[in-house]
Amino acid sequence: MSDKTWDTKITDISPNRILLRGYPIDNLMGRASYPEAFFLAITGELPDPSYVRVLDAILVSSVDHGVTPPSATAAMTVASTGSPLNAAIAAGILATSRFHGGAIEGCMNLLLDAVSRMRTGGDIEKTAADIVREYKDAKKRLPGFGHRYHTDDPRTKRLFEIAKQEGVWGQHIDMAVAIQRALVAASGKRLAINVDGAIGAVLCEMGIDPKLANAFFITSRLPGLVAHIYEEITTQKPMRRIVAADARYTGPGERHID
Repeated sequence: MSDKTWDTKITDISPNRILLRGYPIDNLMGRASYPEAFFLAITGELPDPSYVRVLDAILVSSVDHGVTPPSATAAMTVASTGSPLNAAIAAGILATSRFHGGAIEGCMNLLLDAVSRMRTGGDIEKTAADIVREYKDAKKRLPGFGHRYHTDDPRTKRLFEIAKQEGVWGQHIDMAVAIQRALVAASGKRLAINVDGAIGAVLCEMGIDPKLANAFFITSRLPGLVAHIYEEITTQKPMRRIVAADARYTGPGERHID
């Protein structure tokens, strides 16, 4: 074996054969959903059946949030210069960071720490109150709580509902809810768990490494970025000054899947 040989456990390629984590790709096709294949690729195993609907809901939850998020604005701006699709997508993805999408990882670390503290002799309500006080004293925002648009994020409510239905509910989600209660008690304001916080709590229940948190947001947001980029290059003039607040929605009215 060459001293330059290195190991990978992800994909084995040979003529007419592609194994992803040991599974032939053609065997997965038509049998595994995209969320299942995504989970397999990043964790090494197919998800527990109870996780599949929850994973699907996570990937749908952040598929788009209009033209105002930094990722959409960045992608549209780069697209307006005549750059190709991949460059505009890259700009949107690079705008995903600590304050945009990154709160998922921050909330996961917060909840993992909080649950660990609770398990070593703390009461859930006291632990939540202690954490809120510590963040307040440090003048830091709690990642995953509060939203600039939503006072009661509908995506959070639905994701928690699905998690409960599928049995993917435990101490991390309980802790997120307890921290929300402690926040309200400390501030007198309703600071809801936002979708990043909800995703973070659910991913903790699935045992996902927080280092993978942004992968879920980026994968979810990609179709929305593509939609905004395509609309920009097909309906707008090049090199325009993009002001998100000036956007006017002209798409379909509210409609539902039965």
